[in-house]
Amino acid sequence: MRKALSFLSWIVLLAGLGATTAHLITSTMATHPTALAISLIAAVIAIVGYVLHRPPLFIFASIFGTFLVLMSAAVAHEEQASAQDVELLFFAGMLIMNAGLFRFVHIGKKGEKAQVLPDGLIVALGAWILAWVIIIQPSLETDSGYSVTILQAVVLSTAITAIFLLTIIVFSQNSSSLSLTFLGVSITATCVAIVLRALSFNETYNVADGIHITSLLLAITTAGAALLHPSIHGISHSRPLRTSAPFMFRLTIMSASLIVPVLLIALTDAFDTRDRIVRTTSIALLAVVVIVRVSQSVRQNSRAQDHLMRNALTDSLTGLPNRILMLEHIADALEKSWLTHQQPTVLFIDVDRFKNINDSLGHSTGDVVLTHVASRLLLAVPSEATVARISGDEFVILDPTTESPTQSVVLAEKVLDSLRSPLPTASGDMFVTASIGVAYAPKQLDLTADALLQHADTAMYRAKDAGRNCIALFDDTMLEIVTKRLDIETALYRALERQELQLVFQPIMDMTIGMVVGFEALMRWQREDQAIAPSDFIPIAEETGIIVPLGTWALNDALSQLKNWIQQGVVSQDTSMSVNVSAQQLHDPEFLTHVRDALNNSAISPELLTLEVTESIMITEDSHALVAMRNLAHLGVRIAVDDFGTGYSSLSVLQHFPLHSIKIDRSFVNNLTSAKDAESLVRTIIAMADALGAEVVAEGIESAEQMNTLLDLKCSKAQGYFFHRPIAASLVPEVVTELQNRDTWLK
Repeated sequence: MRKALSFLSWIVLLAGLGATTAHLITSTMATHPTALAISLIAAVIAIVGYVLHRPPLFIFASIFGTFLVLMSAAVAHEEQASAQDVELLFFAGMLIMNAGLFRFVHIGKKGEKAQVLPDGLIVALGAWILAWVIIIQPSLETDSGYSVTILQAVVLSTAITAIFLLTIIVFSQNSSSLSLTFLGVSITATCVAIVLRALSFNETYNVADGIHITSLLLAITTAGAALLHPSIHGISHSRPLRTSAPFMFRLTIMSASLIVPVLLIALTDAFDTRDRIVRTTSIALLAVVVIVRVSQSVRQNSRAQDHLMRNALTDSLTGLPNRILMLEHIADALEKSWLTHQQPTVLFIDVDRFKNINDSLGHSTGDVVLTHVASRLLLAVPSEATVARISGDEFVILDPTTESPTQSVVLAEKVLDSLRSPLPTASGDMFVTASIGVAYAPKQLDLTADALLQHADTAMYRAKDAGRNCIALFDDTMLEIVTKRLDIETALYRALERQELQLVFQPIMDMTIGMVVGFEALMRWQREDQAIAPSDFIPIAEETGIIVPLGTWALNDALSQLKNWIQQGVVSQDTSMSVNVSAQQLHDPEFLTHVRDALNNSAISPELLTLEVTESIMITEDSHALVAMRNLAHLGVRIAVDDFGTGYSSLSVLQHFPLHSIKIDRSFVNNLTSAKDAESLVRTIIAMADALGAEVVAEGIESAEQMNTLLDLKCSKAQGYFFHRPIAASLVPEVVTELQNRDTWLK
């Protein structure tokens, strides 16, 4: 329906153009029969449009009333009514039109009107100068009647007022609708009709009498098309801002409004003193308005630059300085500190586990939390200090007045204390903690602002590693740690490509029968002549996401090795392979595909693959981990909980996961024969596994005594140095043969 009415409005517009053109050709001096027919049809269309779309009543009333009066004036003109009566009708019609335009402008935003008001005045004054020089002043010198000439001047003034109001509407920042465009054309055509009528009274221009009726017919049909178009319904509602202002159109209109009147006055002579006064006054007013418009543009540009600068240097959420501005403050404090005993302090503050707030409660709640944190920090620091938000959940505080490390730490403690009380949010009160890194600028070091900020950042990571919700003071050893970490991180990206990574395999034994029943694949990194410990590079790989491609490679390599050993008869057909999986891999949407491809490529049965996940993953990443593990279990892969007992999970948590195996952490096994409570804890873990229907594997067996105790506790599978250390793939056949003799490893 909407598309049909939109199309019909265009048909009405085109039909009106055709009809008015026919009227212009066939009847320029007298009313053609088509004129009344066109007017009647346009009126019917306008009424239909109002009934269908229900636009604001003042818009319909002003449009319909204007053209009803103007067509009455046209009829009166053709009926040879007095010129004074006709002009009065035109005056009444234009008053109705201007009332509607004024009402439309009035409902707009005040700020938008103030911006375009000088532009409207410039266009109106330019039109007035043209009207005075071309129409009004020459008419005063004719014998057409002084009263008629004055009425024509008044009617022309109402037309200029309509142009002024239309300019304000067109130049506003609101986007234009098609119905508004149609109405703009209709108003312009009406003003043209008034100008043509006024020119027809002056014999100098040789304008045919009645030619203005053609322009009126165009105005009426265009107004009918506007009322019929569906966009008329929301014409007075708040409209979106234009993505780009009509710059060229605006520039053209403004240039013409300035250049044409000035040239006209410059090229023509004044008739008399009165003409000279009107011209001078009009040009003076135009100059004043132009000066006001230029001043307004300068102020707007200045405000825009200030706004851009403020946005570039401050945080949009909290209004605090951003990283760029904070570095400038730090640099300024360092420069001034050389003249005093002060040692500026920088605190780098990171809100602990803020990602969990965003993920669970949404970013709007996260923004509220950040706003409250910013307020707390501002209240906690002295007036000389500066608080900035440099990214996400990271804040920086600069205190340029501290004179010792002790004062720096005291400031950090005040900041930490300020966050201890709950923060009010729509989801309820919320407690947040922060990790704070502290760095100060000793006199003997020539530190840059960026270096001092980096020191505080480094100390903050030390605070996070220490357990969060604490303070760490920067020292030089932290730089060594950071440098080493960066070196490892950089080299790790190329380690797989350079074939520096390899897998080693630790046998998993069935202690009751003395047989190798599986292997755990462990990753090792030999970088040139240096062996990088897994504890050094695995956490970095997980944090950077490199663990995903590394894990895929390890999975394929481990299953390929297992397939070779089975085919060579080194191990039985039921021997399993355990591969460790990180939280990042479980989050990877392609992980299930990678597992399936690895199984297909190696032709290994899914039941022989055991994927080991840490207990902490099921606690901190429960929703993601649950979905991923269920998909893997549906594939046939076995799931094992690694390092069980260190993550403080409960049976209520574990029972939701498809677990096939539980691996008892080595810390419990090591104390099995020395601590009284260790045996009870292991017995409890075994009972929990039985309740879940999962088998138990003990890690870290180092003595026969530990093995015998585990056997007594009904734990039959284990791995550890007591049986064998992790070995390269090439040594597996030899080690398996050795371990098949139970008497060998029992001794």
